[in-house]
Amino acid sequence: MLRYRLITGPILIVAILALVWLDAALTTPQATAGGEGGSLPRGAIIALLGLLITPLVAYETARLLEQVGVASRAWLAMGSALAAYVVVASLPFLGSASAAAGLAATLLVVILVASLVTFSRGQNVKGVMAATGGVLLVTVYAGVLVAFFPLIRLEHSGWVLVGAVLTTKSCDIGAYFTGMSIGRTKLIEWLSPKKTWEGLVGGVAAATLVGSLLAWWSAALPDPADHLPVWLGAVGGLLVGIVGQFGDLAESLFKRDAGVKDSGRSLPGMGGILDVLDSPLLTGPVAYWLLTLVPAHSVETGLLPP
Repeated sequence: MLRYRLITGPILIVAILALVWLDAALTTPQATAGGEGGSLPRGAIIALLGLLITPLVAYETARLLEQVGVASRAWLAMGSALAAYVVVASLPFLGSASAAAGLAATLLVVILVASLVTFSRGQNVKGVMAATGGVLLVTVYAGVLVAFFPLIRLEHSGWVLVGAVLTTKSCDIGAYFTGMSIGRTKLIEWLSPKKTWEGLVGGVAAATLVGSLLAWWSAALPDPADHLPVWLGAVGGLLVGIVGQFGDLAESLFKRDAGVKDSGRSLPGMGGILDVLDSPLLTGPVAYWLLTLVPAHSVETGLLPP
């Protein structure tokens, strides 16, 4: 198992860095819907990556629902998640807040109606509410959450996304090694027997440190919008560390309810896509709002403490 992890892990890291580099090289610097000089729209590569990841996460989540005994249709779950991803990622280009809100709300209504019709076919009434709720769960979990990453890319470089993911994963690594070394007090034994409070503290401390270092390093990036103050990196690391661990526990809850060890087998030694993305998925909204509410120019103009 460890051997496969040591192989799969570096391959994933290299693949992500290569995609971010391609995104920076092939897309236009401006946050516009159309490219300039033959270049792709800003963040197009990251957006395409999301289009690939979303149905995979949706499929694995739908399979977990089936293991619990909730009726599921993979095509409906994957289609709903993809539609949500596309709509949410496209909202900034609509130009009207009311139109954006209306489109997002209409999509949810369409998914709700489509689910009710699908699961009640054949005059079936048993389990329709649970199955419909499952589709909405997949829509948010696999579609809406993934869409936060292209939203961040519209205002920042791909390296900021890499920093957010690295900070989140540093918490996982810090928690693992701290828990293995000095972990004694169980965190939530009935849900995740191996997690400890000591591991949680060590993981959050590691994320806070990594977030601070990455924010300090961001001054070397060419785009001023990517220059983040160290205090924001520390706060961001603290928050994504905590939220990321909650995301990890949430997936553990799904898997324990389904009675499975991993969400899938697509990544040797690591399980499924969801097993790798469990913590970053929930940290996307945290990173988005931190970067949105505390823009770089606020620090540079003295509106916030340096």
